[in-house]
Amino acid sequence: MTASGATTPMPASGVTTPIPAFVTPGRHRIDRPVTERRFRPELQGLRALAVGLVVIYHVWIGRVSGGVDVFFVISGFLLAGQMTRAAERGAVDVLAYWGKTAKRLLAPTSIVLAGVVLASLAILPQSRWPQTVHEIVASALFFQNWQLAADSVDYYAAHNTASVVQHLWSLSIQGQFYLLFPLAVVLVALVAHRLGADVRRAVTAGLIVLSLGSLAYSVVLTATSQQLAYFHSATRLWEFTLGGLLAVAGSGLALPRWVAIAAGWIGVLGLVLTGVVLDVEGGFPGYLALWPVLCALAILLAGETRHRLGADRFLSSPVMQYLGNISFPLYLWHWPVLLFTLALTRQPDLGPEGGLVVIALSVLLAVMTRHLVEVPLEAVSLGRPSRWGNHRVAVVLLVPVLVLAFAWQGLISLDQRATADLGQGQHPGAMALVDGAAGEEGAPTIPSFVALNGDWEPAPPECRFSTYEPTMQVCASPIDGEPTRRLVLVGDSHIQQFTAALLPYAESQRWQLVTILKGACPFGLGAPSDGEAAGCQEWNQQALQEVRDLRPDAVVTIASREVRVGQTENTPPSFVEGWKALDSLGIPVLGVRDNPRYDYAPAACVEGQLPPDIPCAQPRAALYPEVPSYERAGELPGNVSFLDLSHYVCTATECPPVIGGVFVYLDNNHLTATYGRSMSPVLGPEVARLMGW
Repeated sequence: MTASGATTPMPASGVTTPIPAFVTPGRHRIDRPVTERRFRPELQGLRALAVGLVVIYHVWIGRVSGGVDVFFVISGFLLAGQMTRAAERGAVDVLAYWGKTAKRLLAPTSIVLAGVVLASLAILPQSRWPQTVHEIVASALFFQNWQLAADSVDYYAAHNTASVVQHLWSLSIQGQFYLLFPLAVVLVALVAHRLGADVRRAVTAGLIVLSLGSLAYSVVLTATSQQLAYFHSATRLWEFTLGGLLAVAGSGLALPRWVAIAAGWIGVLGLVLTGVVLDVEGGFPGYLALWPVLCALAILLAGETRHRLGADRFLSSPVMQYLGNISFPLYLWHWPVLLFTLALTRQPDLGPEGGLVVIALSVLLAVMTRHLVEVPLEAVSLGRPSRWGNHRVAVVLLVPVLVLAFAWQGLISLDQRATADLGQGQHPGAMALVDGAAGEEGAPTIPSFVALNGDWEPAPPECRFSTYEPTMQVCASPIDGEPTRRLVLVGDSHIQQFTAALLPYAESQRWQLVTILKGACPFGLGAPSDGEAAGCQEWNQQALQEVRDLRPDAVVTIASREVRVGQTENTPPSFVEGWKALDSLGIPVLGVRDNPRYDYAPAACVEGQLPPDIPCAQPRAALYPEVPSYERAGELPGNVSFLDLSHYVCTATECPPVIGGVFVYLDNNHLTATYGRSMSPVLGPEVARLMGW
């Protein structure tokens, strides 16, 4: 999405040359006439089309449309053209540009973020507060995309639900582009002036290099780590620079009228079909993003045909022009309005009528923001000199949002500390199943809803990178001297969560826990099992080499999958092959029966987030077969012992969300660290017994 002021072209009469800053007039100044900017109504209509697709796909279809890629192209097209013309005049005032852009971006964004803080306190369940406030700060400071990129490859952070400001990742990438691209143009212009070269040709060459490099990186990273690639700034840079390349190198291109008419409509229809034809969310950016990018470039290249059959006639209509004017605040508002509405209705979708209400409210808020905030602030400048006035306005807009966010974070921290101070005796957790301990009557359930999503046991602190796989981390719990036993936990997040149950007992017995972990990669060899992430088999082969070198007293791994309603628990053949490989190395294995997975977060049901017809507890028989899957898996090697976790997360008849005053789950399938630690007094000795120690 695009700030209307930062990217809207101005008539030639409105073009001004600011005070020379980093590139100054002199003997290298280009004196030939420079093509001036002109208002292009079809560009404003393209912005309207993009935001319309984004909103419609989000609200009614539940998919990503590719409209954001169009915004990136438009931003690159306008900024590259503006900066190149300024560089040719020898008058690129980067500081003034930054101040103007920051003010125009923050004028509507700060209003939306402040509104989100207040609405979140009133509407959102407390379990979603920490994630929301964290992402509000990231959005306000324009690094939301990097925050989401970090979470997307973090297997224990990825269970967080979509936040009400998640869509601002694209604004963060744009903000980073607006910050760095002018500096790049200044550098290229300085070199060109020093060498006596043509600035426009030098910028064109730079854009070509950036486009090719970024596109290649995008294709490679999308293939290897799509979740990271989706939010990565470098994988999106080529979308900006291709737009910029058209503005800089293609400014003199003029298509024959009928070719332009065809190009315009091909671009429009291609954009409309992007989200239908392509897996925008699962396969982007990579080479698939060429589709919406080329469609946007086709519309820009077609330009104004001034023909009644041209796509520009539709894009230049009054409705599309006005929608283009409010496109930025509409983009900002539609997502939080949608998610707040879903939170209020406690429904997974809104249907046609509910979606129409969301869109209407979003448009109303966008109109108000445009006319009451954006337009009035365009002429506002604080203090003197005026060159710094826009910077001051930007700071004034930003500070209240950060104050609200940090105050909210302070309240969250107080709640989390209060929860941590509650005594374990009041909350027996799993021990309530073992010895019937009831805990203190009336004690609040722990962790609190505010602390729930963060109640996760991290990997041990002493980490090194593997000698076999450069991205693999081998982490060990600290211990003085030689441990009495060394256990290696290898697999995905479902074995990582087991460290919370083992660590207290391990410390008391001087055991050392070592973890080799990769999200969605349970340990197995041979044919992959369902649901594995790409590259798991290669990863597990390297993990096996690390285990061989470590020579542990035992390997702990998951022994079953698909413990969920409507599915049959199974032990994939790859698991058995992995155990056989460890048997050949003479290493004992402890296979842990997996905990249940739900279609919803059980704690969210307790908190009242879900429709009332969804049960918070499930019958045990609907999740676990009477005979564990590993006992039905055929011939097993003799080195494997099994720990049936079902006895510690379910009663004899059901699997409840709360046991012994402790939430069992922090999301729909991961155990809370608090509940894991409550299992330690019984699971530790059980592990020792099973392994014969």
